[in-house]
Amino acid sequence: MLELLQYDFMQRAFFAGIMIAIVAPLIGTFMVVRRYSLMADTLAHVSLVGVAMGLITGINPVITASGTAIIAAVGIETLRSSKKVYGESVLALFLSGSLALATVIISAGNGLNANFVSYLFGSITTVTSDDLWVIGSLGITVMALLFIFYKELFLVSFDEELAQAAGMKVERYNILLILLAALSVSISMRIIGVLLIGALMVIPVITAMQLAKSFKQTLAYAVCCSLIAVVTGLFTSYYFDLASGGTIVVIALTLFCISLIIKKFRKN
Repeated sequence: MLELLQYDFMQRAFFAGIMIAIVAPLIGTFMVVRRYSLMADTLAHVSLVGVAMGLITGINPVITASGTAIIAAVGIETLRSSKKVYGESVLALFLSGSLALATVIISAGNGLNANFVSYLFGSITTVTSDDLWVIGSLGITVMALLFIFYKELFLVSFDEELAQAAGMKVERYNILLILLAALSVSISMRIIGVLLIGALMVIPVITAMQLAKSFKQTLAYAVCCSLIAVVTGLFTSYYFDLASGGTIVVIALTLFCISLIIKKFRKN
């Protein structure tokens, strides 16, 4: 079963997949608690603009997607904080607008191609060595910032008013959280796909919430569920010739259903 690891492209896929499996639910836990679940989907669609620009200009799409997502993240939080536009409307504005812009850019570059489709749905065969360097460095950066600002992000996520009363710069930490989410989305596109990354950031978290009794337990269980989904999904997608992103998310959904059953038996 492990003979597939002799292939370079599978080694790259597993390295990238494991990094994503750790980073995505870590950020996702804060996003779910903050009621920002749809933010991941919005940033994923925004990243499409960066992917389109990268494919046309020849720049690594992960880099251009990260830059685009970061700019959009700051814009989203600025508009949301200004109270001039409702939070849900801001997300809808960026989601639909970025999807339209990405379509225009790709059509201007002679239409959709196989590379663009692989970013939509994820592909284990398209992860390059350059991607690994970008994914690894960005992933480590995200985890380091989460560790450094854990207490601040925890308080802002759970009780923004209390954080303000304690003298914290709430807006600054809100922007930091969204920036980390933007980076997490960007590094996950190759394996999970833009259309499904939001699911990997949310489903393992709500699965963990069925079983965990504390925030730290939720973080740990979410990462475990994500790792199981990603590793099992990569094996399954390789042997059955399936889309890696869809396979991973289906397994994550299966784990969620199992968690509901476990929770029900615990109550009984």
